[in-house]
Amino acid sequence: MPFRDKGHLLAFELSSAQDVFALRRSGQTAAEALGVERQDQVRLATALSELGRDRLGCAALTVTFTLRAEEPAALVVTFAWAGGSAPGRESLELASRLVQLVRHEPGRAGGRIVVEQPLPPGGLPPASRYVQVQEALRLSTLPTLAEDLRAQTRDLIATLEETRAQREELRRLNEELEETNQGVLALYTELSQELEDTNSGVVALHTELEDKSRQLRETSEAKTRFWTNISHELRTPVNSVVALSRLLLAPDSPSLDDEQRRQISLIASSGNTLLALVGDLLDVAKAESGQLEIQPGAVDLRTLVGQLGGLLLSTVAAKDVALVMPEPKALPVVVTDEVLLTRILRNLLSNALKFTERGEVRLAVDTDRSRPRPWLTFTITDTGVGIPRAELKRVFEEFYQVPGPHQRGKQGTGLGLPYARTLAELLGGTLTLTSAPGSGTRVEVRLPDLSAAAPPVQANGTGPAGADRAGPAGMGVLVPLEHHAEADQ
Repeated sequence: MPFRDKGHLLAFELSSAQDVFALRRSGQTAAEALGVERQDQVRLATALSELGRDRLGCAALTVTFTLRAEEPAALVVTFAWAGGSAPGRESLELASRLVQLVRHEPGRAGGRIVVEQPLPPGGLPPASRYVQVQEALRLSTLPTLAEDLRAQTRDLIATLEETRAQREELRRLNEELEETNQGVLALYTELSQELEDTNSGVVALHTELEDKSRQLRETSEAKTRFWTNISHELRTPVNSVVALSRLLLAPDSPSLDDEQRRQISLIASSGNTLLALVGDLLDVAKAESGQLEIQPGAVDLRTLVGQLGGLLLSTVAAKDVALVMPEPKALPVVVTDEVLLTRILRNLLSNALKFTERGEVRLAVDTDRSRPRPWLTFTITDTGVGIPRAELKRVFEEFYQVPGPHQRGKQGTGLGLPYARTLAELLGGTLTLTSAPGSGTRVEVRLPDLSAAAPPVQANGTGPAGADRAGPAGMGVLVPLEHHAEADQ
């Protein structure tokens, strides 16, 4: 029968089946009063009923209900006995499956089983909860066996209904999941087909690009062969023209009147210009095909700069332009390809003079020996017309000339800057250009000193680089370069 005990909500002495029914009803009533969900109420009542039946017959068997106020708040039901057998394992396992915490505490002659049912968060203060549960337990009546069985049947029916509803919800969710899976499978099939079609297109495009690349490569090779062949074919008759012109102008040749000498001089000048252009075309073709070989040797920059200055005097004499060359004493002996370096500087200087009407064209040479491998920097600046910003990239296109009135009366093919940059890169260096209209142009050529790759040669630069490729494109032929300069503008 239930009895009140100080400090507890309720206390039971379990001695009969009727007391077990009262325990079940009291547990469910207390849980309901504390706001525990319906399903958890039934589980707690079932666990208490199962443990009560298992402990019937133990000496001094009591059950107490306590409310734990500190968090986490819980309804605590404690079974205590002074003598008897140990709790059955099946009863403890069943109770543990129904309630979160079931703890068996064995003693010397008896023992305890503590059952804790967590309470939902929030709600009334602990004191108000205590009063509410006591009032609910006070109003509850002791059930008869038939009433308890009916109550258990109602709980079982409610649980079955809830289980049926959960099963229906699970079935509905499974159907939705199956439909979703079918949609995902259909989408995967569609995407796989699209991906396969895309891959086929990519393969076809790749094949087409390879074909176009092959055609472009063949076209470039054909252009290079054309340049090489036509250059060789032109060199022979042009050499003949230049040679015959020299013979006619030689001191021991038959006397010529002034008009004849002037006309033959024009023929010789034009022939030299054409021969130099043919040589440049041939070098460009060789550079593109990888056949232009570097021949490093010791180069006396004093001699090279002096020859360039003398070669360009005729161009400066006809204009109000000063050609400023570096002090010869400050120039060192370096190792590079003399012929290629000469062609780079000659093209850049003659090009600067070509588009500078007044002011100056200046060449500066700097040797950076702070690195393990020295670098040479040649800087050509002018006070000419300059180049518009939009044209700075295009001036390095072969045969391109910047349109404008500054081109009138100035011959050129547009090969100068592309040719000079190709030779600079072939020597392992760079060529950069900065310019603005009305502010002139600045070209910087940076080349490495090729000391490690240089063969033994004479210090005055008359070794293999000059000997093997002497001719109109080298230093040995003094031609009027103002007619040969390649326009970079």
